[in-house]
Amino acid sequence: MPLILAGKGNEMNIIKIIGNDETKRFLNSLGFVVGETVKIISEIGGNIIINIKDSRVALDKSMASRIIV
Repeated sequence: MPLILAGKGNEMNIIKIIGNDETKRFLNSLGFVVGETVKIISEIGGNIIINIKDSRVALDKSMASRIIV
């Protein structure tokens, strides 16, 4: 399921990243790689705050929908 549909506070593993090569490279540079554990911290104004690799990253819903967990 896309990351935007996942529940807040649950830890999940990334299964797949969808999108063109540029999108995949961008998400990879932020630490979103297959097998990595992510956790949704909160959702504010259409942005999702995600905990990944001991860092917090904010993504908009369109970018978060490309991450399959």
